[in-house]
Amino acid sequence: MTKVDFYVLPCESADTRLELVCKLAEKAVRAKQPVFIHSDDSQLLQQLDEVLWAFRATSFVAHSVVTEIDALDHPDEDPVHLSQGQPAYDRRVLINLAPEVPAFFSRFERTLEVVNQEPTVRDCGRDRYRFYKQRGYPLQHHKM
Repeated sequence: MTKVDFYVLPCESADTRLELVCKLAEKAVRAKQPVFIHSDDSQLLQQLDEVLWAFRATSFVAHSVVTEIDALDHPDEDPVHLSQGQPAYDRRVLINLAPEVPAFFSRFERTLEVVNQEPTVRDCGRDRYRFYKQRGYPLQHHKM
């Protein structure tokens, strides 16, 4: 069963949220756990793409922005994939940035939800928390 972790930030900052996503992705990659970052917002994925290259002065997190169309031809070599679609390859960790629970979340060993205090993000995060809880998924809550 998929383990679900909620990381709750005390601020409304979108930048702080993306930095935490980068840190979580980096930690998973170090543990040899391939990551799939999902969002329904292409602009957010573009911002995250830029932040993943530059969030540390001494390193970066290797990643690819993958569409469903090119996923079939795209080699599964990068440890982190960013996409609006479904994963074409099995990954161990899902970081969900979409307002809803993705239909494919149960394909992953772990789902990470990063929530800040921006009202829409916070309220959608609460809805996702209820969704997982009502279905009996093991939940962890991390106040950052």
